Amino acid sequence: MYRTHTCGELTIANVGQEVTLAGWLQRSRDLGGMTFIDLRDRYGITQLAFNMETNADLCEQARKLGREYVIQASGTVIERSSKNSKIPTGDIEIEVHHIRILNEAQTPPFTIEDNSDGGDDLRMRYRYLDIRRNPVRRNLELRHKMAMQVRNYLSNQNFLEVETPMLIKSTPEGARDFVVPSRMNPGEFYALPQSPQQYKQLLMVAGIDRYFQIVRCFRDEDLRADRQPEFTQIDCEMSFVEQEDVLNTFEGLILHLFQELKGLGIGQFHYNSQFCQTHGQMLPRITWHDAMRLYGSDKPDVRFDMQFVELNDVVKNHGFALFDNAELVVGICAKGCAEYTRKQLDALTDFVKRPQVGAGGMVYVKYNADGTFKSSVDKFYTADDLKAIAQQFNANPGDLMLILCGPAMRTRTQLCALRLEMADQLNLRNPNQYAPLWVVDFPLLEWDDETQRFYAMHHPFTAPKPEDEALLDQPERWGDIRANAYDMVINGVEAGGGSIRIHDRTLQNKMFHTLGFTDETAYAQFGFLMDAFTYGAPPHAGLAFGFDRLCSLFGGVETIRDFIAFPKNNSGRDVMSGSPSPISNDQLDELQIVLKK
Repeated sequence: MYRTHTCGELTIANVGQEVTLAGWLQRSRDLGGMTFIDLRDRYGITQLAFNMETNADLCEQARKLGREYVIQASGTVIERSSKNSKIPTGDIEIEVHHIRILNEAQTPPFTIEDNSDGGDDLRMRYRYLDIRRNPVRRNLELRHKMAMQVRNYLSNQNFLEVETPMLIKSTPEGARDFVVPSRMNPGEFYALPQSPQQYKQLLMVAGIDRYFQIVRCFRDEDLRADRQPEFTQIDCEMSFVEQEDVLNTFEGLILHLFQELKGLGIGQFHYNSQFCQTHGQMLPRITWHDAMRLYGSDKPDVRFDMQFVELNDVVKNHGFALFDNAELVVGICAKGCAEYTRKQLDALTDFVKRPQVGAGGMVYVKYNADGTFKSSVDKFYTADDLKAIAQQFNANPGDLMLILCGPAMRTRTQLCALRLEMADQLNLRNPNQYAPLWVVDFPLLEWDDETQRFYAMHHPFTAPKPEDEALLDQPERWGDIRANAYDMVINGVEAGGGSIRIHDRTLQNKMFHTLGFTDETAYAQFGFLMDAFTYGAPPHAGLAFGFDRLCSLFGGVETIRDFIAFPKNNSGRDVMSGSPSPISNDQLDELQIVLKK
């Protein structure tokens, strides 16, 4: 056999044993009379020792081996004279008697080390080499462990894993589909699923009762650090449940993952002093409206303070036109930051003026340590006025207040960006601290100025809150309708979300009409689901977690690419394999596709 042990398991207890190892040559060191090789496999590193005095030929052979050669070595486990406490095998080495080259290797384009000298693009081009590095391998191990824990937990909760189709009907509502031409049905196309939404609802009609799937999904949308054209969801659906049942079940899953993978219990999460604390086994909840009012985001990061404070009552009618004419004046208090210099404050002003944020400017008020005030609007506000502003913030000497104004929703979004920027500057976003929570009671519909119509904030199968259902008959109140929907948010990242589904055909038709569908269009796209509802659809609800996002959150990094074996770059390309790529004219002819010139 190729090996008797892995490169990560031998210890002082194995001294004297004859062993055979196989792996990749990590590095070699020629010390004249001795040559040492670090042999690496997935499990660790073991040092191989070659003695010039006892076996000169073998030592010379070892000196000719290059980095990343695949080799097999046999020998005796001996105690190391110079131990390495940084690795589990650091107490021993192998006195090699025989070595065999299993495969030679070119010198890799970057070092296969924890801290590699290869940039992102180079490492993505040679991803199979990048995966040999410990950090990437550990990320994939975390992904595996999370998948196993998810399956175990949901199986124990009587969920049944069911596969749904990869080639489905295109439904243009939502993100763009990836489409697949059908050779046997010329001129017709499949779509790759953006989610198994309709199929999992059909499984509830079919009586499966509790379904889950760790499933690949596809969206043809612009990319960023937490998005890929293909991604993985933990997709779930349940019958005969209300919102409370769903929240209890899936916060149970999240708590299970934190306990098993991070060793964190319910009392070890890190909520800020202004935020509600956990109660019993329940994670804290915040309504969408409160999240927007207090944090300017439907995925608030509540590990640190700086809740929004509205100032209209104390700053208007002082002759400062920007405040007087603004729909909303709102700010945050940065504790202990009154010593910020003019240069630092100017940099913050430049930050909020960036196109990505879009504010026109920023007002600051310093509450100096000696109790005096200094602001960028001193000529409009007296010391007493500034003191009233500070009282509104519950500010103390040494604090810095940062204020924006303008249209309400836009200003809150801009202030959210400033809040996160301040938190980053103050190192308040520790990736090893976690604050999971539920955001509930989202709007059912959102208005789009460009198309002058309402869209479903989640999807057209989301049920309204029962007490708001009658508002569907009042178009002027559509913006007030709350969805029976919920998101799991962890550290300012939407980790998952779901809703109570519409299971009544009449209500589903009304929802389609609200979204501008004609009966014909709705039936053409969703007829099979609507027909299914006529055969006894149970009340049902579901949720999907972004599996890649959960992995990155638990791994303490922002990008999901590090937890995907072969990810795409920001242009949606696999630079390693060269996809997407043109196909031959014969294939195009067979599919009856004509490309525009």
